[in-house]
Parts: sequence; structure tokens; C-alpha cells
Amino acid sequence: MKKVLVLLAVLMAVGVQAYAQADGMKSGASYILDENGNLVETTKPILNFEQETFDFGDVPEGPQVTHEFKFKNDGKEPLVIDNVKASCGCTTPDWPKEPVMPGEEAVIKATYNTSKRIGPFNKAITITSNAYEPTKRLYIKGTVLQGEQPQKEETLPVRTQSIVNDGAGNN
Repeated sequence: MKKVLVLLAVLMAVGVQAYAQADGMKSGASYILDENGNLVETTKPILNFEQETFDFGDVPEGPQVTHEFKFKNDGKEPLVIDNVKASCGCTTPDWPKEPVMPGEEAVIKATYNTSKRIGPFNKAITITSNAYEPTKRLYIKGTVLQGEQPQKEETLPVRTQSIVNDGAGNN
């Protein structure tokens, strides 16, 4: 029974490989869907993110919040990220400055400054690279909740009364 299953698995693998080659697909090549939905061979890097939008949910005002967008270079050439730019100065991106080799994973960090920014936010991070899709956008969003402001201690004036002892028992 085991021999039959192994033989069947080998035949299926050979059949799939033969079908792929007969269909014009090369073994070991990278393929991606173009804007028309057609399968296209590419030798360029392919930038694949685990997620392209991250929701922080409700966050308190004051501290910075950071999310790491994990990605993989699924292409056949090294991926070079030329620039990463945030849509405003309240968001600071950080990215790998060295090439990301084929099959390697890396992260792009997005840090949002919540200080004095009460309410909802939705920010874009634009990536420029040598990938098949040269411009890619990531998004962070959430709502900054107003925290309790520290209460100022109220200082009341203190009335003092001078007591002078004249030694005669008269105060």
C-alpha cells in the first residue's frame, strides 16, 4: 500500500511539473499577476507584506506607538528600498538600508506620535523600491484617546498671626 501511495505521489509531481512546463511556466521562475489578472514572469524582486494595514485601536495620548510591517522578498533579485516616506511629520518610518536578498524577510517600522493628537488617525507610508511593483503603500490607523490631565494643586493663601511676647504676659 505504501509503495502505491509513493508511486502515486511521484506521478502527480511529475505530472504537475510537465503541465507547468507545457503551459509555458519555467521551473524556479517568479510569477506575479499583472493589473489585468494575467500571470507574468519576472526576474525583479517581489515585495510581499504579511499585512498592509494595521489598526492600533484605541491608544492613550502621549506615548509613541510603533508597528512592524513584516515582508519577504519573493523575487529572484535583491530588493533595494530606495525610500520610505510618511504622509505627515507625526509618523516616522524606519526601513532596512541594506538589500534584502531573495527569500529573506525584514521589517519596516512605522512610529506614530500621539502627543497632542486627539481623535482618529489614518496615515499612509509610501515605499519606493526596485521591486516589480516599485511603489507600495502601507497604512496605520487608530484613535487617540484624551488622557486624564494631571490636576494642578491649588495653593490657598495662608494667614499668619504674629504673636509677640513682651515678657509681661501681654501678647
